[in-house]
Amino acid sequence: MWFDATHFQGFQRMRHACEQNDGLAGYGYQKHDGRSFAVQKLNDQPSNIELTTEFIKVPGGEHGGDWGVRIHGKPIHPQAPSTTSVIFYFGLEGEGSMDIVSRLSSKGLSTPVKIEGDTPDLGDFEVQLIDGLLNQHPRDGSGDQDLAKTQWVHVLHEHLLQSARGKVDPNDQQDLFASPHKYFTLENRLVEEDGDVANLYAFQKVFHGEFQFDVIYRSADAKDTELTSETLGQWLAVREKDFDTRFDATFGLQEKGFSKEHVEFGKSLLSNLVGGIGYFHGSSVVDRSHPPMQDEESFAGEPIRPQLTPPQTLFTPTPSRSFFPRGFYWDEGFHQLLLGNWDNDLSLNVIQSWVSAIDENGWVAREQILGEEARSKVPAEFQTQFPHYANPPTLYLAIKRFVDRLLHKHQRSGLMGMDMSSSQPFAKSEGGVLDDAHLTSVYLDNFALGQDWLKSVYPHLRRNWQWFRQTQRGHLQQFGRVAPNTEAYRWRGRTPEHALTSGLDDYPRGEPPNIGELHADLMSWMAFATQLLKDIAIAIDDDGSLEKDIDEYARIKDDMLANLETLHWSELHQAFCDQTINEAGYGVHVCHKGYLSVFPMALGLLPADSPKLGAILDMIQDEDELWSPHGLRSLSASDPFYNTGEVYWRGPIWININYLTLQGLYNNYMHVPGPYQEQATAIYTKLRDNVINTVFSEYQRTGYVFEQYNDVNGQGQRIHPFTGWTTLVLLMMAEKY
Repeated sequence: MWFDATHFQGFQRMRHACEQNDGLAGYGYQKHDGRSFAVQKLNDQPSNIELTTEFIKVPGGEHGGDWGVRIHGKPIHPQAPSTTSVIFYFGLEGEGSMDIVSRLSSKGLSTPVKIEGDTPDLGDFEVQLIDGLLNQHPRDGSGDQDLAKTQWVHVLHEHLLQSARGKVDPNDQQDLFASPHKYFTLENRLVEEDGDVANLYAFQKVFHGEFQFDVIYRSADAKDTELTSETLGQWLAVREKDFDTRFDATFGLQEKGFSKEHVEFGKSLLSNLVGGIGYFHGSSVVDRSHPPMQDEESFAGEPIRPQLTPPQTLFTPTPSRSFFPRGFYWDEGFHQLLLGNWDNDLSLNVIQSWVSAIDENGWVAREQILGEEARSKVPAEFQTQFPHYANPPTLYLAIKRFVDRLLHKHQRSGLMGMDMSSSQPFAKSEGGVLDDAHLTSVYLDNFALGQDWLKSVYPHLRRNWQWFRQTQRGHLQQFGRVAPNTEAYRWRGRTPEHALTSGLDDYPRGEPPNIGELHADLMSWMAFATQLLKDIAIAIDDDGSLEKDIDEYARIKDDMLANLETLHWSELHQAFCDQTINEAGYGVHVCHKGYLSVFPMALGLLPADSPKLGAILDMIQDEDELWSPHGLRSLSASDPFYNTGEVYWRGPIWININYLTLQGLYNNYMHVPGPYQEQATAIYTKLRDNVINTVFSEYQRTGYVFEQYNDVNGQGQRIHPFTGWTTLVLLMMAEKY
């Protein structure tokens, strides 16, 4: 926590949680390897301070080793007065204890401030707060407080405000406004009730001008790797160099001609996705009152009997640290496309956590709002999850990439089919600790381990696929539809003007919502998922026991593709469209050209010589339809719903679908001979440039990447920083699809 102690109003702008309305001129990680190193900058213009936080973790011992944080502050306008108050706090949420072992004083604590503690999971530990040698402090503390020392308290509850009230002279309140740093300070006292043990300590430092201090955590059993303030700087320099080298080797942006500024931008994209990974635990709100197989009786989408579930856990990135600090099923597959390229095994951990959230019926909640803290960020009307509501199964995208990496690596090295179980997957560094760099690809380097991982997730994925086929099934005969087979799908959870479960929210669908709808995007996702399950089954079928599954997937995918064309292709509109029912009760097309129309091409479901591919490419290139100078707009500019209502998925540019489009062109049509190869290449080249330039230019202008971009002027819109799927721009730059 920090605030500007130069002005009284600075306390009212105290910074704590990430809030996009705080008015910072950009904040986020510049570098983050996801395991042991990170650098973050926070540009707080209103408080006239730029903060840099650097983190290092040094493995060792039996309890994880040591870690350290260096906090550095520098006035943005050196000529202006600058007094900054910084609060660093520690807390224990479970069993254990901790105590200040420094000499307690009403003046404050001398550097280094020391805490000792222990917990069942961490063992014995010590924490030190160490001042930089060149720090300067105000000399006019309140009472006998010495602001060159560290002020402290064991609880924070409105403590600063209460402290200030107690120090103000009613006859001389002007000094409060002239020197607020004297008043908004902790009281340097410990208050414990009988039988209580403090489990939270807060330490406050007040600085004039530029400053630096370190926080060092030492595990008692990590004797060989003891971290100090001196070695912290050395470790940071080594890890930063390692990060830069690995980033260049992974993404090769300089080799592709990108500038130094573009490379730093790419590092920021990766680092903020990685820095947004969190471990979440708690109950969620679920309404199971509606039988999953029963058709809707209304389309209000309101809960009837919401109940708290038993506690669950999830390890996942988040779309936005400030606005969406929780897991979204729709977003997660896109996140893992980038994370999997950087750290294969960390990505598999995340995917495994999501797969474990699939219940015994095959359902996984589309939003993972776990615990009271997570719910505090979500309006009440959006907290309840329904077991018959789906979300696009984008995890299949990321799992496909892992399968591709695994097979490519071992086919190339000639290791396919060999018994790798006796290989040594773990390497040790010179210090004798596990080499983190090697831990990023253990399941990729060792084919047997990679195959075992696929075997562990396959039953869950198959159960989820079966759940989709049962609960999201569309109706054919009762609405007079004729099709080659029974494969047809619709998103449950429709409400007027919205299909939140589709991920495309307010994208126009048939109105009013009805049980006779069929959705082209869901059919496309189902065909893609079915092909992936077939690929996984082939990769893990050592003994032929999955031959029946493989045959089933092949047959059903063919049926899905046949019905995708029969049910969803409109010759009149030359586009893939949804279906609704007319007044006579028969199925009819409802066509709104946009992202929905692109899915069959983007997911590689169309042959390279299909005339339907040509029609989609023509639509993409048409400036009156999807093409804009900044990327593909979500809804055709010629559609009557374009830029109406919420203007969420009705025109603005979204990076995830632009990435899917580039991926589809690159993997399936640019390099495959056919009548549309040249057109696909031209679209790919220009679209890639447009999207990269738009997102990079806005980052340079604002310090942020955004949830969406305006299709007319390219300006970033809505949530920021949005470092979830917008970070896919890095994969566009690296051309990793």
